[in-house]
Order: sequence, then structure tokens, then C-alpha cells
Amino acid sequence: MVGRISLVFRAAAAALVVLTIFAGPAQPAESMPSTYIGGYLGELRQYKVRQGESLIEIARRFDLGYNEIRDANPGVDPVIPAPGTVVTIPSAWISPAVIERPSIVVNLAELRLYVFSKIGDAAVQSFPLGIGDEGTDTPVGKFVIVEKIINPSWHVPQSIRRQRPQLPAVVAPGARNPLGRHALRLSRQDILIHGTNRPWGIGRRSSHGCLRLYPKDIASLFAMAHKGMQIQIIYQPVKVGTKEGRVFIEFHCQGRDAVGVGDILHMMADRNLLRRIDMGKLVRAYYENKGYPIDITWTGK
Repeated sequence: MVGRISLVFRAAAAALVVLTIFAGPAQPAESMPSTYIGGYLGELRQYKVRQGESLIEIARRFDLGYNEIRDANPGVDPVIPAPGTVVTIPSAWISPAVIERPSIVVNLAELRLYVFSKIGDAAVQSFPLGIGDEGTDTPVGKFVIVEKIINPSWHVPQSIRRQRPQLPAVVAPGARNPLGRHALRLSRQDILIHGTNRPWGIGRRSSHGCLRLYPKDIASLFAMAHKGMQIQIIYQPVKVGTKEGRVFIEFHCQGRDAVGVGDILHMMADRNLLRRIDMGKLVRAYYENKGYPIDITWTGK
């Protein structure tokens, strides 16, 4: 059986090589340098599920989104996982590219926000997000913070009031306000980065275009952010990084049309990493799509 699986991965690897010959050049993510190699942040952990816990609760405890813990643990029931199940805590990431510091980068593909305050990976902080649902997608692009608001009132958009006419025109600060206690207004006036009164929506497409954070995370971000700070919102489903001479790849492909296999190998070639990777490991990481960094270094074995 093991031999048959090995043959499958070798065949897939060969197919990738053929595809990259005939594929066009890879398209870099929104405004990202095509030769960028990210840093490796954090570390993976293991956790044993306790009686009565859900993966949603565990995700919040470890400051993760629902999408992250679900993708990292395929086959585990996210609502009623069996007590004693050992799950992966995917608290490791490859940082996206950054042109200016201090700045904030939001990667919609992984539903995560990164704060770059100084030079070096040690100065990077990261938080999980809820983003715009289908039809009310969060826009990509470059923005700046134009206002910091404590205890914001929610001015309910007409599009939402048409769906829920019982809502008032303005929701005052408080427990029923979906903006939470802190908000950052971007230069596109209809987009806010804010807290939430529905924490289970973090790690999901759950908003009308704004970016939601756990209450404690938006409080931390609010303290670090300032008016005029650069915000870059990108969609980058594949990230490549290195750590101590080893090569890692991170996939967030929620549909195989999000990235082509030929593009992945072109990406590696652009970064001069193609000879350092194990093609079988790359193929396995692509199909498993676990959402955290996978070591694909060629070891010669």
C-alpha cells in the first residue's frame, strides 16, 4: 500500500513538472514582489480535547480562527470532537510581503491580519479575522487608517436594513452593537476593522465587507495602530518561507482554481528554491491544503 501511495505522489510530481513547462508565468499576489520569501512565525502545537469542548472554543483559546483549526484537523468533528482527540494547533504562519513599516497586511485567503511594526520577524504580530461574505466581499487594495473610534455607534447600511427592517438606523454602543468597543476606519469609508459581539464568526466569511477581530485582539491592534498607517488587503493563497535553511510552503486554497500547479513551480523557480524542494512533499502539501507551513525541503533520502 505504501508503495502504491509513493507511486501516486511521484506521478503527480511528474505531472507538475510537465504542467509548469506549458504554463504561463506565475501571477504574483496583489502588489506583492514576485521573488518575496517570507519569514516563519510561531510554532505548531498539539492539544488533547477535553470533555465538552468544541474546536471553535479551542480556536478562540489559542487566538485562531475557525477556518484555521478546521483545515489543520480534517476528519475531526468541529462541534463535537471526541474527548481525548489530539488536535493540531496551527499557531505557525509564513509572513506575507511588506513594503512599508509600520504597516498592516490583511490576507483574505487565510483570514488573517499581520502587523509589521519594525524590521525583523520578531516585530510581527498576527490576528485571525472574519471577512466579507460572498456578495459583500472585502475589497483588496491599499488604504490608510483615517480614524480611530472607541465605543463606535453602528450606522446600519441601507442594504442591511432592507434585509432586516426591524433594525434601527443607528445602533448605540453596547452588547448588541456588532462593532464591539474599538474600530479603525479606513480610507474607503465603508470599510472598518473592528471588534465583534459574535466571536464564532472569526475565521469565517461572516461580515458585509468589514474586518472583524476578537475583542481582545482589536484592543491590542487599536493600541498599535495610528492615523495614516498603511493598510494593504491582499488575496495570497500560497506563501513560501524559509527557516534555518529549510523551505516551507503554506496553502489556503478554497477551490483548486485559486492557484495553478504550474504557478506554484514558477513561484519556486522565481525564488531560486526549485532545487531545494522535494517534489513529492510539495504535491502532498498541495492536496492536503492544511493551512499551516509544511516543510518541503529536499533531504536527499
